[in-house]
Amino acid sequence: MKKTIVRTLSTAAFFSIVYAGTAHADTYHVKKGDTLSKIASQYHTSVANLKKLNGLTSDLIHINQPLQVSTAVKNTQSSTSTAYTVVKGDALIKIANRFHVTVGELKKWNNLGSDMIYVGQKLKVSGSAGAAFKTENVKPAASKPAATTTAQKPAASTGTATYTIKSGDYLGKIAKNVGTTVAQLKSLNHLKSDLIFPGQTLKVPGKAQVKPAVTSKPAAQAKPAVTAKPAVSAKPAAASKPAATTDYVIKSGDTLGKIAAQFDSTVSEVKRLNNLSSHLIYAGQKLKVPGQASAKQPVTSIKTESISNSNSFSGSNLVSVAKSLMGTPYTWGGSSPSGFDCSGFIYYVANKAGKSVPRTSAEGYYSRSYYVDKPKIGDLVFFENTYKKGISHLGFYIGNNQFIHAADQGVIISSLDNVYYKAHFDSFKSFY
Repeated sequence: MKKTIVRTLSTAAFFSIVYAGTAHADTYHVKKGDTLSKIASQYHTSVANLKKLNGLTSDLIHINQPLQVSTAVKNTQSSTSTAYTVVKGDALIKIANRFHVTVGELKKWNNLGSDMIYVGQKLKVSGSAGAAFKTENVKPAASKPAATTTAQKPAASTGTATYTIKSGDYLGKIAKNVGTTVAQLKSLNHLKSDLIFPGQTLKVPGKAQVKPAVTSKPAAQAKPAVTAKPAVSAKPAAASKPAATTDYVIKSGDTLGKIAAQFDSTVSEVKRLNNLSSHLIYAGQKLKVPGQASAKQPVTSIKTESISNSNSFSGSNLVSVAKSLMGTPYTWGGSSPSGFDCSGFIYYVANKAGKSVPRTSAEGYYSRSYYVDKPKIGDLVFFENTYKKGISHLGFYIGNNQFIHAADQGVIISSLDNVYYKAHFDSFKSFY
């Protein structure tokens, strides 16, 4: 995910409010996780104004730093500009967060069929003049009660069931299987971290009792043994040949690229057949795949993802691969040497160095790793509350309190002593 060092949202100048009354200055003390843009938004001003008021020559601020902020009495009249021009590094989610709207609303207002945007494109950032502020005032009164009425009280009354952790499980996978969230699981089991182990018993929401019964997966796995699958492939002969699919149960170490090559297909086709919106898969998951597995190149198929894995995975090997990519430019969603975002960089380097991991997000890698007190070379470093709330950036630890990562400037090495990274540091973790 993209990471910014105290990003200046000067483009928020497109979004202005008219104030009446006498402006005056107050003092604000910087808290952990603050950025100039966040403080500017809180006090309905701009980053440029904050910097001018405080004689700042850069966006760098530190915890407990006193800042002068100007406040004013807000008039009931507000004027909003609904136009925003896309700049380099933007994504719909970033723009939506900046203007306190949703990605769905942005796509609706701009008739967008996908999340693709380009530099210089003009976007509407509100449905109608003044809407962006008026809806903020309405939300607490209207939508909040609606949320509490639907607060799924019945679900709470269904009680809880127990689930015994198996090898290869992680909280994200269990949450998905039982139809809940990682936060809910941690709350139910009083967990302070994502660390779990095989044999451990967890409480899961009561309605999930049906899902463990989906442990009838063995029954599904029995299918391949009844090699009546070829008989199923007789169906295409009777119906339409192209529509023939086979069930495939994911094994540890599988990736979409590897599975696609094994079945003479493409990653996009496998995703389409299974309605997948990302590359995230897990061991034990069942996928529809075209036809039947071709016996050729079952393992080498990983090369279809343009990553030739080294057989010997080690921290030093990983760092060597990572350093060879220094200077590669930042590209939102990028996961190849033509451009990386932070999670795409982790995905490419780990696989290249011999550690098979899926393409996921910073939060995804956070769920697939365990905490370490003393990091080793090649361990993961996670940061929170950078361009969005929660886990939002990561890199590889390379020793001497330094880490390598894909930032706005491209693939670079940074120090954990840096004021910004100190303020946003979350933890060191290692892949399962």
